[in-house]
Amino acid sequence: MKVYRRLLVYARPFRRFVIPFSIFTLLAVIFSVFQFALIIPLLNVLFDSHAGQDTVAAPAFSLSAGFFRDIFYYQVYRFKAMNPAYALYFITFIIVCAVLLTNLFRYLAQRTLINARTLLVKRIREALFEKINHLHMGFFTKEHKGDLISRMNSDVFEIEGVAASSLEVLIKEPSLVIGYFVALFTISPQLTLFTLIMIPLSALGIATVQKKLKRDAKDAQASIGRLLTIMDETLTGMRIIRAFNATGFTLKKFSRENDFYRNASLAGFRRREMAPAFSEAAGVMVVAGILLYGGNLILQNGKSAAGIQASEFIAFIAIFSQVLRPAKAMVVAGANIQRGRGSGERILELLDKKIEITDKPDAIVMQQFNHSIEFRNVDFAYNESPVLQDISFTIPKGKTIALIGSSGVGKSTMADLIPRFYDVTGGAVLVDGVDVRDYTMESLRSQMSFVTQEIFLFNDTIFNNIALSRPDATLEEVMQAAKIANAHEFIMQTENGYDTITGDRGIRLSGGQRQRLCIARAVLKNPAILILDEATSALDTESEKTVQEALGKLMKGRTTLVIAHRLSTIKEADEIIVLHDGRIIERGHHNELVEIDDGVYKRLTEMALS
Repeated sequence: MKVYRRLLVYARPFRRFVIPFSIFTLLAVIFSVFQFALIIPLLNVLFDSHAGQDTVAAPAFSLSAGFFRDIFYYQVYRFKAMNPAYALYFITFIIVCAVLLTNLFRYLAQRTLINARTLLVKRIREALFEKINHLHMGFFTKEHKGDLISRMNSDVFEIEGVAASSLEVLIKEPSLVIGYFVALFTISPQLTLFTLIMIPLSALGIATVQKKLKRDAKDAQASIGRLLTIMDETLTGMRIIRAFNATGFTLKKFSRENDFYRNASLAGFRRREMAPAFSEAAGVMVVAGILLYGGNLILQNGKSAAGIQASEFIAFIAIFSQVLRPAKAMVVAGANIQRGRGSGERILELLDKKIEITDKPDAIVMQQFNHSIEFRNVDFAYNESPVLQDISFTIPKGKTIALIGSSGVGKSTMADLIPRFYDVTGGAVLVDGVDVRDYTMESLRSQMSFVTQEIFLFNDTIFNNIALSRPDATLEEVMQAAKIANAHEFIMQTENGYDTITGDRGIRLSGGQRQRLCIARAVLKNPAILILDEATSALDTESEKTVQEALGKLMKGRTTLVIAHRLSTIKEADEIIVLHDGRIIERGHHNELVEIDDGVYKRLTEMALS
């Protein structure tokens, strides 16, 4: 139960739900037991039993169950003395009232429970989403997106059902069982003790069944994550799949995982359904035993050895039959709790992930960018594999520095160190002479804009995609940013202008159009620092020219770090830094670097021109 105790913290304060739920459940139990207890006087009235007619005087008041029973019988037989039909009407009226009140309080209890479970789900999902948004970027290179979605969706829904089951197991169902057994002991302690053999019989079989439920559930939930990953990859890469005739491979991969999920689910369902079936079968056998045992005694002696009448015996059986329902519900809830433990552990595994990049307690707010960005003896390793080694250079305010080198040498990693997407493992990155780790991340990133080769647009309007960093921007401001990015003209040619939906990841627009919207987004933010990471690498020549013009406008007067392969993008930079194996091997202006014999930069430019 440790898993659930930790998750239930998200439903605090508990008293908002537990206290009213307990009160409503207790009242529902009282009236539920009472309506079945009314079977006894009803049968006595119908079959003209004389038992209880010696209660001719009103009983003396006392705070006891006996007083309320005696006063009820007093009223019944007072009506019966006047006319038996009056007593029948009175009992029927009381039964109807008891049923109505039972269902009223049961409804109020369930309503309270629904409030608790929906609040729990809301807070857990928010906690998961917040944690994911604060984890370092390296986390997302290891985790499957489908698995993360599964934890926030399927696993949380599983916990929602378990939370309701837990509260019912702790309060509602035990209250019903206790209430019914109190009534049974009142009628006949001997017969009640006989019925208790059901508990060890059921518990023994159920405990055996439930042991494997947790493992089956965890396997099924993990499989759901893998299925979601396959579906996401298929939808995203449909063009590639069809181009390489990989549809059959994809279908087989999905089918294998789907079969695994089906088998894991089947195993869980089979074991889970065995528990209540076993419980109910045991209960029915006990009822049959009561009928044989008590019924024979009444047939032989007119009364059983426990001294109960036939009407009381019938009421005993009716009440005991109701014990089976909460007992079965407790068994089902127990099975669900075992099944939900796997989901709970998967949720807690994510919630317990350490947030490696955080603000210091005394972090300062960066008001504005004034002087320079400096890499001072920077080292960086990812999973103990060195990526950058002893990197030192400075980007003065208003200047443009270009990074070039073969793929995998650490260019994008260097760019990611400035906004603290990652933290250095050695040395320091300084902005205006202050280590970036001493700034608050929000204020640091507010000074920067990014245009990357990975063009990402939300499935939203063009306006909202451009205004991402400034939701309060006016239409005029957004239009001005779009004009600077050479995007206004094509936007106005779309179906609804700035209200046009871009589609999933901007699929309704061309690559060049999507990139110009990203540039407009950066323009609107009006950053002091600009980071361009292969911003034109995926574009055709015509689109590149248009985008390059927009980038030129964006870079004007700004401190810029450029990562690019294409010569046209970097030759005008104030300084070009050439990387190899995570180290700086050449640096200087374009004209200087092309003069170095056997230089890496010279070789790259010659390859680009050939």
